[in-house]
Amino acid sequence: MDSGLAKKNHYLCTMIQRKIIPLIKEMSEKMPIISITGPRQSGKTTLSKVCFPDYDYCNLENPDVFDEAKSDPRYFLSRHKKGIIIDEVQLLPELFSYIQTMSDESGKTGEYILTGSQNFLLSAKISQSLAGRVFVVHLLPFNFDELKGTNYWTDDLEQLIFSGFYPRLYDKNISPNLFYPSYIQTYAERDVRQIVNVGNLYLFQKFMRLTAGRIGQLLNYSSLSTEVGVNEKTIKSWISILETSFVCFTLKPHFNNFSKRLVKTPKLYFYDTGLACSLLGIKRKEDIAQHWAKGALFENMIIANLMKSFYNRGEIPSIYFWRDSTGVELDCLIDTGLNYKAIEIKSGTTVQSDFFKNLKYYEKLSRIGAENAYLIYAGNNDSKRSDGNIISWKNAETIIN
Repeated sequence: MDSGLAKKNHYLCTMIQRKIIPLIKEMSEKMPIISITGPRQSGKTTLSKVCFPDYDYCNLENPDVFDEAKSDPRYFLSRHKKGIIIDEVQLLPELFSYIQTMSDESGKTGEYILTGSQNFLLSAKISQSLAGRVFVVHLLPFNFDELKGTNYWTDDLEQLIFSGFYPRLYDKNISPNLFYPSYIQTYAERDVRQIVNVGNLYLFQKFMRLTAGRIGQLLNYSSLSTEVGVNEKTIKSWISILETSFVCFTLKPHFNNFSKRLVKTPKLYFYDTGLACSLLGIKRKEDIAQHWAKGALFENMIIANLMKSFYNRGEIPSIYFWRDSTGVELDCLIDTGLNYKAIEIKSGTTVQSDFFKNLKYYEKLSRIGAENAYLIYAGNNDSKRSDGNIISWKNAETIIN
């Protein structure tokens, strides 16, 4: 068999089917440029090669490829007639202007596939160059739906929280205890320094461990500043780095007032619980059941899974939390445009009546109705009650599907 064909077949056979593939293929027939961003090791390269098997692949982390693209960008782009996948494209920002002009000249759709481990479209200069020409998708580690129906899925909740959802863990059967420490070190030494010059990597890694201990909490820059030993401006810059490189995200508070003074501070979550477990020093899945962060890790996994489901549909997640000045809080609020879906997340396996306390409070305040109130818990059975819907953690995505 031809080696190139064998390699393509390998990608098709070994890759878990990503939910976002149909959307990428559809939009590549309508838009000239497709941008696929996400954390390192989320499967962007494999996905690109599966979606566009005939395209030339160029990785700008390869010094020879980088030098060629930098020395003569126009020639570099023009010689790939079938289309081109440019990996880690953020390493050469000046390339975007050439992509813009050459795309306008050719008028072709799906000509350029740009991938990167940073959200490079946050740059005003880059986003201006590609405005109206690019379709943006974010590829994150697996969500539940992608693993279900495969040999990799398990009903072992602690195992999923501990292992996380990065594709290489499953594809190569790597222990989380081996994968994540190396991932964290590589991330700090390579990705972080591409964004900003962090002089003390030890302090940055300490900062990452402290953020993992604050999952689901209101983001307190002052407290982090004191514990890490850097100023608040630096902490805000480092939080921005975690967001830009798809390690963490902040959940914004929802501002419907209902005559109550509301909290305006965001909450912090990780895109992957396996990474968070490693930063917390958790060495075995069995330790999660007794760990002080068990509830936070469970909540994180559910909210991150909802985020991934929105991104897999090409939508910006309309997910918030709600909290008033008296401390009454909803873990998650989804804005559907016409209504709200109120969600409480509990790590208990047995439903207790007090699980609905905050849901009932918000229902009364907002008048959303019990049909739009959801309790996601660590048990296995879905059911309905007069207070709202009870959803097993395994079926959390059904809330937005």
